[in-house]
Amino acid sequence: MLIVMPSPPPHPLEHGVVLAEVRKVRRAGVVRLRELALPVVAEVARDLPRGDGELPGGPVEKVLRLAVSRMGGGTLQTAAEYSLGLAQGTRDWPAADRRRRAAQVYGVSVERFRKHHEFMVLGQVAEQIVQVAGRTPVTDAPAPAPYDRIPAAHRALRVRVERRTVPVTVHVHSVDLLRDMDVVVSPTNTYFALPAPYKSSISATLRRAGARRDPTGGLVEDRVHDELGSWAARHGAPGRAALPGTVAVTSAGALADQGIRRIYHVAVAVPRPETNDYDVQPADITRGVARVFALLAEEARRYDPPLRSVCLPLLGAGRGGLTPLESFGALWTAVEAELARGADWDIHFVVRRHARADLLERLLTSVGED
Repeated sequence: MLIVMPSPPPHPLEHGVVLAEVRKVRRAGVVRLRELALPVVAEVARDLPRGDGELPGGPVEKVLRLAVSRMGGGTLQTAAEYSLGLAQGTRDWPAADRRRRAAQVYGVSVERFRKHHEFMVLGQVAEQIVQVAGRTPVTDAPAPAPYDRIPAAHRALRVRVERRTVPVTVHVHSVDLLRDMDVVVSPTNTYFALPAPYKSSISATLRRAGARRDPTGGLVEDRVHDELGSWAARHGAPGRAALPGTVAVTSAGALADQGIRRIYHVAVAVPRPETNDYDVQPADITRGVARVFALLAEEARRYDPPLRSVCLPLLGAGRGGLTPLESFGALWTAVEAELARGADWDIHFVVRRHARADLLERLLTSVGED
């Protein structure tokens, strides 16, 4: 008779070993994950259910993102995202820049962060990886799909403002996929200097999508960039910083073919001297969005049909360092004030991730509740 012995339980991970591998990632960054020897984290990754696609850093990046997502938000999670290069736009940042940005989350010097906070932050990442490994079922059954349906890319919500209900739409895709929108709001720095068109930020995406190209893809006219430069020249701002909250207006360039009529560039990012970083203050976002509505009211009647719809991204939630909640809170202060006085604008928000859309939906549908 053949006796089948049960498989021994997996050996529990040692926190110190996992922490050593997490520290390797901090030094190298996620862009070099495939070059690193991370046998323990790789073993955890092999036991995770397979998703529909692979992250650029492979299964190991999936483990890291899962571990960080379980840290409960706040400064701890934000510092972990910057430390490892998991925050949006930080994948290719040098280790020193990531450490500096993580130190700013706690409001301490880089040296103090390195000696004290960093060990705590990375230790918590390691702890979450250990917990993930302990809860991951080892099975030959096919992994369940992450969704039983495709999440909606456009969410039509009804939001209570004062004594009326207004429609608000949340779009979940890249900003250049918007259609039939009168005004798209774009964040920019106080110098109105657009980033290179190959970058992934909202302003770079709009610059790229607004450019005119020939049939082979060659650049014919960098329309949004050129018009923004002309605006700065007309208003005496070339080469000097404008006040945060200033709004510049351009056409949508080639995006007019998609029904986009205007781009309002809101200066919210204040460059930090001799660094690649920016400071964004929520009050500047609120002031800038209020100015957006003032300009919209000025321009609306000049067009036929009049301008009415406006789409807002989460200003400052990328390189600006604000959390999505902080960004939306600053945006909504101005939006709600405008709607509360009876304005009839058609309000839209655009985000790339469904997790952020879920957050906006929860916040918007709870507006007006006691």
